[in-house]
Amino acid sequence: MSYARLSRKPLLFKSFTGLYISEFDVISREIESRYEEHERKRLSKRGRQRDVGAGRPFKLKVKERFLMLLVYYRLYTTYTLSGFLFDLDQSNICRDMSIIEPLVRRCIPLPKKLYKRTRRLRTIDEVEEYFPGFKAFIDSSEQEIPRPENKRKRKSYYSGKKKKHTVKTQYMVNSEGTILHKTGHDRGRIHDYEIFKNKHPKTPLQVENVLDLGYLGVQNDFPTVKSVLPFRKKRKKGELSDEEKKYNRMHSKLRVIVEHTVSRIKKFGIMGTKFRNKLGRYDHASDIVSGLVNFRIMRTNRMVLL
Repeated sequence: MSYARLSRKPLLFKSFTGLYISEFDVISREIESRYEEHERKRLSKRGRQRDVGAGRPFKLKVKERFLMLLVYYRLYTTYTLSGFLFDLDQSNICRDMSIIEPLVRRCIPLPKKLYKRTRRLRTIDEVEEYFPGFKAFIDSSEQEIPRPENKRKRKSYYSGKKKKHTVKTQYMVNSEGTILHKTGHDRGRIHDYEIFKNKHPKTPLQVENVLDLGYLGVQNDFPTVKSVLPFRKKRKKGELSDEEKKYNRMHSKLRVIVEHTVSRIKKFGIMGTKFRNKLGRYDHASDIVSGLVNFRIMRTNRMVLL
């Protein structure tokens, strides 16, 4: 498999990488422009025993390695199959991807970078640019992981909701679906609201945080945060009134944007199926996938890319 061959079939290219050819080309050019500086810093690290330029050369060009990374993230194949597709040994697949991942992170709009921008917003116009309608939508997503060997970890990562061992990540998106904040992964058994209490994003005072019933108590615990929740059916009163039901329907229509964004993330196999890699790599992978999703959304909405 190569860029020249795959780019002749645009539908397959989009299916295999999650990007259109034009989108791939934009990111690829940015990666290539920064590659020499990135390699010079990597090879000049303290403690390196070899001289700069020594060591095994890469068989694939930078663009092909970026393509390989996307195909792996999107299809989540084994290293053995990836090696067969790109005519490499499976150990080189792991090596090549781990080396290019930090450079890819620098070239796409990661949630961490966007969150730093939102923390510096001052004027109403600046706030509205990143929070159209002055609204932010927060929700958590779970992903299955292999059953941990350690007994304590097995109990810690077991999710009663999914009946599996999982990790949980919280996302904050704006009304266009752009991911403005993402937490590191937490154990699957932790409640959504517990994650919010420990790692909640700080939004401008004008912005409403639209949440679901999993975040009950936020209005009492965080009175300075503008939070909007649906009505909850109370035991004594019974059914909700027609007005409350209508409000809940409107609330669901607003909140569906965060569900759509999570769905975009999970279309990448590495985030949508059981995560087979080491858990230490989870946040790196979810950062890159979130950055790719942000890139597509921001480019469609003509926002300033990083």
